[in-house]
Amino acid sequence: QVQLVESGGGLVQAGGSLRLSCTASGRTFSDYAMGWFRQAPGKEREFVGAISRRGGSTYYADSVKGRFTISRDNAKNTVYLQMNSMTIEDTAIYYCAAKRLIYSSHPDEYDYWGQGTQVTVSS
Repeated sequence: QVQLVESGGGLVQAGGSLRLSCTASGRTFSDYAMGWFRQAPGKEREFVGAISRRGGSTYYADSVKGRFTISRDNAKNTVYLQMNSMTIEDTAIYYCAAKRLIYSSHPDEYDYWGQGTQVTVSS
């Protein structure tokens, strides 16, 4: 089992920045690729980005490419989502997820999920 806990959500103005953290416990963190997803009210869960097990490779949705950056610190069992130039469309609950071996953009392929953290962008 892997337990994931997100933090860092909150209210930010459009154009601002926010950094989310996701801390893992339970299994060897570096065995897992990590993904970030989000879900806005009335919408399906959406892929945001992912990072490989050792952090050498990342992959982003087109909607956040160039604005969001994922990184990880395996010594701290933590993955980060740095969000810059935020827009109202970024408002959602953000989830981190863990998947063994290779990352994916498909939520069904992830094994473990955090409880989510709310991010609200105001105009």
